[in-house]
Amino acid sequence: MSGERATRENGGEFLAEENCAQPENATRNNGNGFPYSSNRIVSFTSAPPQLPHHVVTLAFLSGQLPAGLISEQLAGSLCAETQATAVLVRFKLVDGSGATDDGVQPDLSLNGEFHMPHQVRKAVAGYYSVVVGVGSEAPSPAGIASLVNQLSAHFRYVLIAAPVDERSVPWLSECLRRSDLTYLFLQATSEDVQHFEELMRELPPRCNHGSLHIKLIGCLAEGEPPDGFDLIVQPAAGPTHMFVHDCPTLANAKEAGPQFAAPNSFRADVRRLAREVSGRLVGLALSSGAAKGFAHIGVIQVLEENGIEVDVIAGASMGAYVGSLWAYGCNGTELERLAREMEGRWPLWSLIDPVFPPRQGFLRGFAVKKRLMRTLGHARFGDLRCPLRIVAGNLATLERVVFSSGEVAAAVHASSAVPGICVPVTIDGETYIDGGIVDPLPVDVLREMGVSRVIAVDVIPTPERIRAGLNAGREPARKSKFGLRKLFRRLFPVNQQLNYFARGNLFEILLRSIYGAQIRVAEATSRLADLVLRPNIRDDRWLDYRNPGKFIALGREVAESHLEEIKALVVRKELNHEPEHAPEPVAAIA
Repeated sequence: MSGERATRENGGEFLAEENCAQPENATRNNGNGFPYSSNRIVSFTSAPPQLPHHVVTLAFLSGQLPAGLISEQLAGSLCAETQATAVLVRFKLVDGSGATDDGVQPDLSLNGEFHMPHQVRKAVAGYYSVVVGVGSEAPSPAGIASLVNQLSAHFRYVLIAAPVDERSVPWLSECLRRSDLTYLFLQATSEDVQHFEELMRELPPRCNHGSLHIKLIGCLAEGEPPDGFDLIVQPAAGPTHMFVHDCPTLANAKEAGPQFAAPNSFRADVRRLAREVSGRLVGLALSSGAAKGFAHIGVIQVLEENGIEVDVIAGASMGAYVGSLWAYGCNGTELERLAREMEGRWPLWSLIDPVFPPRQGFLRGFAVKKRLMRTLGHARFGDLRCPLRIVAGNLATLERVVFSSGEVAAAVHASSAVPGICVPVTIDGETYIDGGIVDPLPVDVLREMGVSRVIAVDVIPTPERIRAGLNAGREPARKSKFGLRKLFRRLFPVNQQLNYFARGNLFEILLRSIYGAQIRVAEATSRLADLVLRPNIRDDRWLDYRNPGKFIALGREVAESHLEEIKALVVRKELNHEPEHAPEPVAAIA
């Protein structure tokens, strides 16, 4: 890559390369509505690293983080997930007497070529452990290369854990260069940002053998809000890839000793990182589709009932709305309860907030946002129990924008702003429109994050299903030719005259035109998924919010019929790069 470098959001992953100088004091938009400094040697890349990762560096930018606890939990989770061999190499800084800060006795020092110890300790959790002491003489590049090569020949996974400070930066960059993936664990402090920038400055002269895949992992203490990562970390380092919630402090971990019981949320987030390392992340892509998006709830219910854990969610428009509630912690039962509040004729009117005069749209969309905030409040992406990506379109540039930071409800509002109907949404000076316009089924967003197992739920019916629905609807019409309702409509065509959403009127024509384009885009992106679930929806009306139960049932039906395929995908040991093709065409041949 040369010249102008890519800066698309990729789940907090950076691509570092040699000879990648940037203009002085340049700033760019990171795809989340936040500018960040580009006077550094990292950039976003749309190409995910090769999975699974065999050599992973765990670099701890904060001295207050329990590096030992995090790395040990990750190594143990990796063994449990894969049943493969893994070794954890912990670099410990030692003083003149050879002592470390936590009293751990090094197995060896790395002042020259690495030689395998006669015995390598095996932890109860199943991984092997090697402690390398680092004194006044830093490890040489040849020594690190020898360590990585020899351990890689004996173990399926090699995890290298090391602190980041002024002593370790010069040699730690060599570990990064030798790794398939690097996690940078940090807190939202200016000191951690400074350590990040110091490490990045060391990389250019050493990155002469390809790219480095670096992902920021935000560590949040119990009850700590994620605002600091948006305000302090992101402007300097870019968006956070994932969060580790309820992360203990170093002092707490030391005080509790070996009997320390890590919080459930902490362990769950570390297991998610282990699945990413081993190429086992499961992602769920939820399509746009207005009221048809209620079918996503039925799919989610079936996944929950069968204990199928989803690691990452990506959604557009209605898929973003449902996905945000699930990522926040609402289960399938709660999602259905919220959906059924729309049953009946009148609840839909509570979402209507007209604009006068309607220059940019007829609806503001604030009523939809307010309804969502009844559950989410002002939650930010870091507050969510599961990583979430929300897709919107930039009105000025027509680019796809992926939100992964900031306030969740604001991102969903932007992703749901149907052009021509809703007023575009402005966030931090950028104006956004409905995500379904640019990416109605965001499978590629998950692929770019490195998710290897993607389940896509496409609620946009194909032309064949629409035609079947129309044909099925004509038969009853012939039999009830002189029905009272039809007679009343003929005598008093008020709805057709006053309802702009009625068939053949302005908004209905606009929505159907958008829908026609989405069918083909969704079909193209669905081919990137491992499994595509298409609920048997034949109704082409967009605004049937009064019947959520009908769509939820269709979602359950398609998930249950493909349940064995879903289970096989989740537990599959080897990656299959041949996606399952869509079972039906998207357009008839003229």
